[in-house]
Amino acid sequence: MKVCPYLYYSFEVLGKKWNGLIIHYLSLQPQYGARFTDIKQDLAEITPRALSLKLSELMEFELVQKHVSNNTPVEICYQLTEKGIELTEALGPLQEWARKWA
Repeated sequence: MKVCPYLYYSFEVLGKKWNGLIIHYLSLQPQYGARFTDIKQDLAEITPRALSLKLSELMEFELVQKHVSNNTPVEICYQLTEKGIELTEALGPLQEWARKWA
């Protein structure tokens, strides 16, 4: 039996702990972005190290991008890319399924 490579890719992204929740969290923020400290505060159970690793991983998947301000003090914001925004739209039916059956 062969597995669909597109479904395999989807689970490669979303099947890893925290990835889906971080993407969902960013989708709820103004302009789809938030600072590291805000993400850490609102996803209280994730460790700073795990959050850093997950954000890097999501950047490698090109779902999240990092913005560094030119201001002093420097502000770093993580924001969904167009690809990440489209993924959150695709998660809507999954959320509805979970609402019905969970």
